[in-house]
Amino acid sequence: MMITVGEVRCSPDLSVATAFILPLGGDKKEEALLALRKSRHEIRREVAKVLSIKFAPEIRFEIDDTFDRMDATRALFERADVKADLAAPGAPEGESTEADKDNDA
Repeated sequence: MMITVGEVRCSPDLSVATAFILPLGGDKKEEALLALRKSRHEIRREVAKVLSIKFAPEIRFEIDDTFDRMDATRALFERADVKADLAAPGAPEGESTEADKDNDA
């Protein structure tokens, strides 16, 4: 099984590194996550060999939901009411329309 590591976030003290992963093809997410979690100690040892720090970070794995969030955002911009707001005449980019002001009240 092949996976993609989309991002790794480290805690400020570098004691924990969270890798956000997604299996290629997008299926078998839980299976990939379980396999990586079972192998985390071995992966940590390998990371320790290449890092020049005193202690290797604890490695955690999470599913990368970036693409799901991008799809949700894209779907939001396709909604008719959002398109109407974006196309409102006289509303410079980044400024509220009158409809927005009415909704805020």
